[in-house]
Amino acid sequence: MLTINPQFNTDKSGNKISVVIPVTEFETIMEELDELEDIKLYDEAKSDKEPSIPIDEAFEMIEVKRKKKE
Repeated sequence: MLTINPQFNTDKSGNKISVVIPVTEFETIMEELDELEDIKLYDEAKSDKEPSIPIDEAFEMIEVKRKKKE
């Protein structure tokens, strides 16, 4: 589990208005969010009822379209 050590900045009334975390913790959080987004997209793709094609065929189709534009 990720351990975060935040420092809070407060206003004159003591209300928390911002958070400061070390850069390494921020980078770890961003990596975790990116991974979660990938998982979400994967789950959406797996639940999609659209037919899929192998990646090699997809690249071949893209290459054919790219060559037609030249």
